[in-house]
Amino acid sequence: MSKIEISKVRSCQERNAFIKFPWRIYVNDPAWVPPLIMERKAFLDRKRHPFYRHGDAALFLARKNGEIVGRIMASDDPNYNALHQSNVGCFGLFECINDRDVAAALFERAASWLHERGRTEIMGPIDYSTNYVCGLLIDGFQFPPTILTAHNPPYYRDLIESCGFTKAKDWYAWWFAEPVRAAARLRPLAERFRKRWPVVIRPGNLKNIREESRRLRKIYNQAWEKNWGFVPFTEAEMEFMTHELKQLVIPEFTLIAEIGEEPVGFILCVPDINVALRYLNGRLTTFGLPVGLVKLLYHKSRTRTARLIALGVI
Repeated sequence: MSKIEISKVRSCQERNAFIKFPWRIYVNDPAWVPPLIMERKAFLDRKRHPFYRHGDAALFLARKNGEIVGRIMASDDPNYNALHQSNVGCFGLFECINDRDVAAALFERAASWLHERGRTEIMGPIDYSTNYVCGLLIDGFQFPPTILTAHNPPYYRDLIESCGFTKAKDWYAWWFAEPVRAAARLRPLAERFRKRWPVVIRPGNLKNIREESRRLRKIYNQAWEKNWGFVPFTEAEMEFMTHELKQLVIPEFTLIAEIGEEPVGFILCVPDINVALRYLNGRLTTFGLPVGLVKLLYHKSRTRTARLIALGVI
């Protein structure tokens, strides 16, 4: 029986191996969307990502016979535990070959790291917190994931449950194939509410995007505070997310509801950039040439789907 070795990621070379491992898992998966490598590096950068201002995380790689066969991230968010009066740590960025022993070794190492920090429970998959990609796909594997949604092989469910995990919550993603028809159904209800409350709905102001992001954060943190798994966005996290998404934001897709001058609701919807990312294989350049960037701009301009990322009403 081959020995399984779990090592903590410490060098840039190991971090790159951690980032690129999914290419092995999804090599024959036509629905997988390769992430931008540069975006993954920023997401895992302890100096750049604002999660590390209040939380901590560690990355681990699994090897058999010297070959990488799995990866996992363990993360500790004191903000979550303070809010929920819990003692939970998270695992995320989990990728693994179909081998229970490898998966068990990864989970054991992640749990050990969290135990060293006093945590008594482990929950996941959650990449830092529910404000980022989280959840395990258990149905709809044939569909490519939209931006900021999870995708994984079908065998992950059995692999994770065989290691002792049980389902905590069902989350659903809804697909509106005919948004115009859906809007028509809602229009009478919207008109009724407009007569009752003097609500003004306006597009987001990209010229003052920093102030707009603060408004969205305020509404989101109030509107979502009773939802399962909620943890408030810090100001730094919202600024980071705004920076990541600002090239995708279309004012007419980002709507803010106000009564008087007080923001009371919002909806954030962006073009599904994953439609374009599928053609890039994780890179914007090839041999120093902006091949990926050209592909990105070409396919982005032809994107006909969008992702409703968040909405909230106080």
